[in-house]
Amino acid sequence: MKRTATAAALLAALATLTACSSSDDSSDSKPAADAPAYTITQQDDSGNQRTVRVEVETADHLREVFDDVAAKLTDEAAYFVEINCKTGGTGKADNRLGNGRKSVGTIGAAGTGMPDGESEFEALPDPKCPA
Repeated sequence: MKRTATAAALLAALATLTACSSSDDSSDSKPAADAPAYTITQQDDSGNQRTVRVEVETADHLREVFDDVAAKLTDEAAYFVEINCKTGGTGKADNRLGNGRKSVGTIGAAGTGMPDGESEFEALPDPKCPA
């Protein structure tokens, strides 16, 4: 009897966890409501240190763009996020607006020097996109 009650409790707990762990993949491809539109032009998907390059139309709300991108980086790694203006760059140089990094797991902490789960972003001084 005790074994049946324990098995029933475990099954109920598993059913609850399964019901609560749904994911909506559609949010991964769109910016959050408070982040302006952006395009990810490069995203490394393997390795301990990964680069993510993002292009935006304007230099407005760069922090919100970074926060939205960083929230979607969940594999264990050290992430380096580069935000560039869509215009004004050349084949050899981006029109950089800001840089950020995020640490996920112990590998991320080792690669960024920041504790697991931490992120930081810094916009370049007076960032602008050409008109």
